Formats: sequence, C-alpha cells, structure tokens
Amino acid sequence: MVFSDIRMPELDGLELAEKIRIDSPDTIIIFVTQYQDQALRAFQVHASGYLLKPVLPEHIREEMKYLRPTPKANGDRLCVRCFGNFEVFWREKPLTFKRRQSKELLAYLIDRDGAVCTAEEIIAVLWEDESNIANAKHNLRNPVNDLRTSLTQIGRSDVLIRGSGTIAIDREKVDCDYYRMLDGDETARKSFKGEFMKQYSWAQMTEAKLYFSE
Repeated sequence: MVFSDIRMPELDGLELAEKIRIDSPDTIIIFVTQYQDQALRAFQVHASGYLLKPVLPEHIREEMKYLRPTPKANGDRLCVRCFGNFEVFWREKPLTFKRRQSKELLAYLIDRDGAVCTAEEIIAVLWEDESNIANAKHNLRNPVNDLRTSLTQIGRSDVLIRGSGTIAIDREKVDCDYYRMLDGDETARKSFKGEFMKQYSWAQMTEAKLYFSE
C-alpha cells in the first residue's frame, strides 16, 4: 500500500502511480493532497482512495474500510469490481481504455445487468446535457469502438452483445462482485460497504437499491 501526495518535485504522485502500476499492479494507492481538481486523473490511474488535507486518523481509518482487493482471475472471464470504484481487470491486471467514456460505457452496461440498451438510453446517461441527438449518436461510436477494440485485444469481444442500434453485456462472460451479490453469494454481499461505482453519479440509484436490500 502506498500513500502519496500528488504535487511533488521532479516526479509527481500521478506519474509515480503510473510507474507503480507497471511494476506492481496489485499495489493499493491512496492519494493525500490539498488539491481537489486532480480527482479524475487519480481515478484514471486506478487509485483506491483520495484524501484531502488536513487528514485526521479517522479519515484514514474510514478510507481503509472501503479498500477492495484486486479480483483474482477466474478462468477466462473478465473480472469486474463494482463495489467502491468501478474497475476492470484481465488476468489480474487493470484493463486500459483510450477513452474515459469507454470505461463509463462498460460500467453502465454492467449496471444494467445484461439488459439490452439502446443508443438513446446510453446517450441520456453519458451525454445528459447534449440536446443534439444526431451529434450524440455520432459521438457514441467512439467509446463503443474503443470498448470493442480493448476487449478484442484480450480475446474477449464476446463480452458484448450487439444488435441493430443496441448493445448489452453477456453477464455469463463476466466475473463481477455485483452479479455475485445479486445471485445470492454471501461473500460478495459482505464485501458491499455501501458504495457502488462511486465515480459515476448515475450509479447512485443502484447503490441505494443495494443498500436498502441489505
């Protein structure tokens, strides 16, 4: 586990995290900083926590309550962690995407639990302020293609089920804490600490549903 500041001389904390991810992908990284504007970049390097200064002992204790271990490989299924931050792993290493919205698209498809999603439904979530639907549909092609490319590169393009203007997840091809909880797995239920895909505001509805089902 590494606790790191973000703004440091010579090598900043985000660059340090990227190097750690290469050499030791299972290392847990928690940023301790006075800067709120680096949270997005922190999540992009798969940080497990983000504490704002001044940090008190109870803040650290609270943060450590929500740490999740990296999912272990389960055959050839894609490993997905929804509790806490949304993260994706392939053979115990983080799966990377060229576009931020590609990961968010995958998160939304996972959240939908295998249900078929239309382009309009996805646009309403990923581009909620976009009034030009035609333009939004054009923009949607980029994260869809990037997501498909990332999955194809690891031989897991079959995770996506695509139709005419629709897309869904084949939940049988995914090892996911959320799905295991829905299926009655007691270990998965105990690992839920009240946070679900916490970097995405649209996931709060599912988070509330899981919380009140406890």
